[in-house]
Amino acid sequence: MRDLIVTQNITLDGVIEATDGWFAPADTEDLEDLGEEIRRQREAADAFLVGRRTFEDMRGFWPLQTDDQTGITDYLNTVAKYVVSSTLQDPQWEPTTVLRGPVPVDIQALKEEQGKDIVATGSISLVHELIAADLVDEYRLFVYPTVLGHGRRLFADDSATRQLSLVQTLPFKSGIVLLRYRANY
Repeated sequence: MRDLIVTQNITLDGVIEATDGWFAPADTEDLEDLGEEIRRQREAADAFLVGRRTFEDMRGFWPLQTDDQTGITDYLNTVAKYVVSSTLQDPQWEPTTVLRGPVPVDIQALKEEQGKDIVATGSISLVHELIAADLVDEYRLFVYPTVLGHGRRLFADDSATRQLSLVQTLPFKSGIVLLRYRANY
């Protein structure tokens, strides 16, 4: 069975929404160690799961990049993408499969297929639905040394209490820290 991994950039106060602009590390000089970890995580995943709005934002940006040195463009252009949407007709970014729902049924079926990790990122409403359905196996949180004080958080206000097990803490030179937690279902 495949793991569903929720990967999010998150502030110290739990905000994952970047509507007022993205938060950046204080030290942007050396992000090589962070880039290495992101590459390692990409290699462990062969499926990318997002909601329609995040998908459309990414589709409007990443396929147009021609000088990306990070490997993100190549990865996103080739990874199997799954977008949850009841309205999207033609994804216009292959390889993409549109999942029409119900979300718990579609995602459970995807998890039961052979393959590597399934990574969900951004897509706050979708992630809240995945959490509520107990479908998330692991949380990978890139914690930025920033406090925003407002914005949508990883766990909705009406979330049930959850016990998680810390499996890794990895600090980066920039001040960002990766926290990996496994769900205890």
